[in-house]
Amino acid sequence: MPEKVTPPPTCEVIEVEDFAKSLAFEVKKDIAERYFGFRKIIEEDSTAYQQEVITSALSLENEIGFDLLRIYALLRDDTLIHHFYELTKLGDVLFFDSYVTTSSTIRKRLFENRKTRGFFKKSRFSNMFFDVYDELLGHVEKYRASLAALVEEHDMIEEEINIFYKKNDISGIMVFLRSLDGDSTKSGTMTGGIHASGNISIENKMRLHPPESAEKLLPILASIPPASAIQNDLKQLVKKALALQPAFDLNRL
Repeated sequence: MPEKVTPPPTCEVIEVEDFAKSLAFEVKKDIAERYFGFRKIIEEDSTAYQQEVITSALSLENEIGFDLLRIYALLRDDTLIHHFYELTKLGDVLFFDSYVTTSSTIRKRLFENRKTRGFFKKSRFSNMFFDVYDELLGHVEKYRASLAALVEEHDMIEEEINIFYKKNDISGIMVFLRSLDGDSTKSGTMTGGIHASGNISIENKMRLHPPESAEKLLPILASIPPASAIQNDLKQLVKKALALQPAFDLNRL
């Protein structure tokens, strides 16, 4: 007569199940900490990048924008303003509004608290133009450097995301996590049904996307030449601008 096999005690089975559950929990915890740890770093980099884009946009408006408005107010004539862009090769006309060139109130505010240099009206006008031009030159170079840094930072974030997904297959992670819960027979993407579509939906929601490129969000400005390189052309521009408005005097705004 065959020997009767005695089943293991219930407590041993429970201990094995508890150990399996504990191990599964630790594995899930490790995967989650690693996944969301890397993800948080990328999200923080993206947030910092987007803030820097906003800072560059404000710099464009508050520095370059005001420089250009002052130049528009001095040149006043549309033809001269377009000629200015042709000489500097700055790019598209920015922040232009014909009201700036015709409103005495706007003109006064643009040159408020600005020191004038020169004994005569003509010299004050010319000196102001070249002072503003030099400021514009510095602000454009600063903006271009910021934009170049943002482009480099955007490329770095894209590379971070690519590396992240090479090391973290969301679909594979979801299948693995389901298998720890004893659901491996139903969670594969080839099986169809609610589990497959659920995995795809979760993957789409969790997928990281790089922020918009700074080159698409901000205008690209060419580097303008120093005033000394086009001095004669700029002097002719100033001469024509003053001839069109002989009564204009910066000291009487």
